[in-house]
Amino acid sequence: MILTLALVAGLVLAWLLIGVIETVRLGLRFPQALLYVPFKLAYRIADERVRIAREAATPVIYVISHQSRLEPALMLSLLPDDTLHILDESSAKAPWLEPWRELGRTIAFNAEHVFVSRRLVRVLKGKGRLAVYLPDAVEPDVKSFRLYRAITRIAMQANASIVPVFVAGARDLPMSLTPAEKAPRRWFPRLSISVLEPMTITELLARNPDQTSNTNALFDRFAEARLYGTDLDRGLFLAMRDAATRVGASKPIIEDVISGSLSYRRLFIGARILGRRFEAVTAPGEAVGVLLPNANGVVISFVGLLSAARVAAMINYTAGPASVTAAIRTAIIRTVVSSRAFIEKADLADIVAAAEAGGAKMLWLEDARASVTALDKVAAALFWRFPLQRQEASKPAVILFTSGSEGAPKAVVLSHRNLLANVMQAEARISVSPADILLNVLPVFHSFGLTGGTILPLVLSVKLFLYPSPLHYKIIPEIARKVKPTVMFGTDTFLANYARTAKDGDFSSLRFVVAGAEAVKAETRRAYRERFQAEIVEGFGLTEAAPVVAVNTAIHGRDGTVGRLLPAIRMKLEPVEGISDAGRLWLDGPNMMMGYMTADRPGELQPLNGWHDTGDIVSVDRDGFVTIRGRAKRFAKIAGEMVSLGAVEMLVQSLWPEEHHAAVAVPDKRRGERIVLVTTAHDASAEELRQFGKKAGAAELMVPNDIVKVEEIPVLGSGKTDYISARKLAIDRLGLSAAA
Repeated sequence: MILTLALVAGLVLAWLLIGVIETVRLGLRFPQALLYVPFKLAYRIADERVRIAREAATPVIYVISHQSRLEPALMLSLLPDDTLHILDESSAKAPWLEPWRELGRTIAFNAEHVFVSRRLVRVLKGKGRLAVYLPDAVEPDVKSFRLYRAITRIAMQANASIVPVFVAGARDLPMSLTPAEKAPRRWFPRLSISVLEPMTITELLARNPDQTSNTNALFDRFAEARLYGTDLDRGLFLAMRDAATRVGASKPIIEDVISGSLSYRRLFIGARILGRRFEAVTAPGEAVGVLLPNANGVVISFVGLLSAARVAAMINYTAGPASVTAAIRTAIIRTVVSSRAFIEKADLADIVAAAEAGGAKMLWLEDARASVTALDKVAAALFWRFPLQRQEASKPAVILFTSGSEGAPKAVVLSHRNLLANVMQAEARISVSPADILLNVLPVFHSFGLTGGTILPLVLSVKLFLYPSPLHYKIIPEIARKVKPTVMFGTDTFLANYARTAKDGDFSSLRFVVAGAEAVKAETRRAYRERFQAEIVEGFGLTEAAPVVAVNTAIHGRDGTVGRLLPAIRMKLEPVEGISDAGRLWLDGPNMMMGYMTADRPGELQPLNGWHDTGDIVSVDRDGFVTIRGRAKRFAKIAGEMVSLGAVEMLVQSLWPEEHHAAVAVPDKRRGERIVLVTTAHDASAEELRQFGKKAGAAELMVPNDIVKVEEIPVLGSGKTDYISARKLAIDRLGLSAAA
């Protein structure tokens, strides 16, 4: 009995002592600290940023993501005791919350408190504090979005600062408000409280004056808190391992058409075994080429390189031997990982020769597997959770090569932090969960296929099905019928061809399709809506941004645009001569590349300092939706006026929607440049196009007089139109080689 009493007394004393420490450390009142201690110990809460919330000058509104029943208790324990908390009905009545409700002022939520805002404005103007709990939805519906409008209005009337708060890990708690299939439950996950600095709506607008409304400024800031709820300094390997811990190491995570399905555990075991082989022939930080198709082997190799602290240089084997040799030399790649079976099946002997001509040696996966011993397998099975080398998020993780659709390809160096930030930016805007299945047909040497189609599912625990070629237009719909993906990535060219060959039920499992790299045509969008009840959400990205910059969502979308900027990305528009309603886009954000490597300075990182010039001409509406007007290089200067070649293509597509087209600018002695249409429409006529343009209200300058008819428009391996080849083809056909 005495021992029991002593033990209880010891626990009480420890509780009181920790309470005192928390009182001093966070500036809490002692009763708050005492009720916070159990949470702190049970969930090992990272709470260093709580002081930002507590020290925010009044008037202030705390905007809190309500993911579980725990947030009200946590916030009552941590926020200043003069804060007025607007609780949902359940939290306002829950008996277990009674001790925490005594810590501060609370009212139960009803429509009057939010939509009749005078009382709340008076509270704030009296140097008050308000805590509002918003539903945990990255794509809030119309009803939920009204809350953002109400909070924005109240904040502006009271000139109050906004402090977003996000408790990372709360979705996984047993008391989570998210269905269990979307957020697997864990009794004691580690929690991290993300708090952003106080900013008024006016200050938020000033950060991106070209791209947002008042309400969207709040919405975007709130999404940033979600983004920074993730420790971006963990590195990709550890972020993937954390995902395995959340959902269970036995969860099937990747699958292909050849080797079947792999769980997280088997993936990491294979990666550790391969990582040891990479360590034996390369040095830490060295660029190692990856020449593999979309299959399990490329994911295992990629994770193995991350574990071994090597840089994965993704080789575009569709770019041709000259480009591959240039890539090898530019990034100083001495070793290329590949598969003999793949090289033989894809007939890529010339690409291997090109890599060797650039100075690289081949490391064949077949040889690596043959050398694996029983001891290697046992060691990997025991230590699969641990990376082979120290992980540093600020170091390079990947080298990608730009598409070269308009010029010589460059090597883009992306850090672990760049890539993880972009994944979490996308997760803060698009709703995906472990209940989803993602079908990726885009090659991993393409930034969209690597980040969105490979890294994102591994970090967010989304089942990934890999298919080796996006060009198998008849097979991919059949694969979709069997795999039943809920999410798919693609380009308009690929998606249109899949729809053309698919049966009505083939894509019926899709929730949405994310499309990028080129504009989505109205016919493609209509086909997926009407035949498969799947929404195409169009986005925009560039390799230098790791790659996603902006995206529509299923709920917050606007056809004809590429959506709104992802959280924490800033833009500025530089005026362009001859264009009055758009500007040249510059970007800054945590996802922006470390820098370039170029052929004239091989292996040397040329760092990006500050803003990045994308070379894109865009316009932005008052709600922040971005419309791509064209590449700066994709404008023709005709008699002193700028004409968008992209707009020309859209005009032509409206006339001949079933065909493919490319508008290119060629030299013209009289007017500087003129536009040539390269098209697969064999019955295309310049007169018909001229009449159609006149009816559509198009300027005479933008209607091509020259038409070059081809069987196929040249495309790159990424699915983008190869404008260099299209322009050369037009010049050759028109006999303009000398003038060019």
